[in-house]
Amino acid sequence: MELQQLRYVVAVAETNSFTRAAERCHVVQSALSHQIARLERELGARLFERTSRRVRLTPAGAAFLPAARQCLDAAERAAAEVAAAVGEVRGRLAVGLIPTVSAVDVPATLREFRRRHPHVRIGLRVGASEDLAVQVEQGTIDVAFLGLPTTARPRGVAVQELARDRLVAVVAPDHPLAGESAVDLRRLSSEVFVDLPAGTAGRAQSDQAFAAAGLDRDVAFEVTTADYITRLVGQDLCVAMLPAAFAPQLSGVVTLAIDDAPARVEYVVWNRFSPTPAATAFLSLIDIPHPHQPADDRAGDAAH
Repeated sequence: MELQQLRYVVAVAETNSFTRAAERCHVVQSALSHQIARLERELGARLFERTSRRVRLTPAGAAFLPAARQCLDAAERAAAEVAAAVGEVRGRLAVGLIPTVSAVDVPATLREFRRRHPHVRIGLRVGASEDLAVQVEQGTIDVAFLGLPTTARPRGVAVQELARDRLVAVVAPDHPLAGESAVDLRRLSSEVFVDLPAGTAGRAQSDQAFAAAGLDRDVAFEVTTADYITRLVGQDLCVAMLPAAFAPQLSGVVTLAIDDAPARVEYVVWNRFSPTPAATAFLSLIDIPHPHQPADDRAGDAAH
């Protein structure tokens, strides 16, 4: 069994095509098909069902695929560790972030990271805090930026608090509240809201604040991106609450302070057991120079 054969299997599984897989792997299709056939003979089972119309994994192929990916990841990690030992950062960097991250200028940090480490391939995933934290714990993402209510803290990962912030109200320019300097939750509770999906950490900070005040509100719109929140508010369909530090990035809407605004905390998290060389280099750019050391220990060192 060879790594190249594993790469071919993964490529076919992801493209559902021997032709497209060969193009991705920069080989002729006959060579790719021959190597997969060799692997199938070695394993004693067919990995793919081939017809004139489609290619799909067999049950044996579906069982083989996760381990094949793990082997390729391990080989890439080994090469990255060797490169790091001689002073070069290589491999992959997967960064997760919430749509409203503001404690760190992620694009600017990536620009500097890319300047220093041009051989690293970078992937970005935008999602909900709780999902990103799980992916970091499982190792599918290297580093993630989260936003959580003050009542929550990431678990199962190494964590560093970056900033604390309060939410502001976001309304259309011609909304009756647009001329006010501030508002409270009771006044806002009479409005129609757009917010993140129920059950997400970004939604929880607002839900908890209204519940603590004994207030109900109408969340008529649920979306997953800050961009669409702003677009719906701009049409005067609804109002929203977003982090104050994120508000300067908004256009076409008006923001105003909330007297009894809920707070949130932004964190950066990473794998607490084995951050990759690329993750370590990225974290150093945001002033986390020793990611292999537990966050609590770093805090203790700083106190001394």
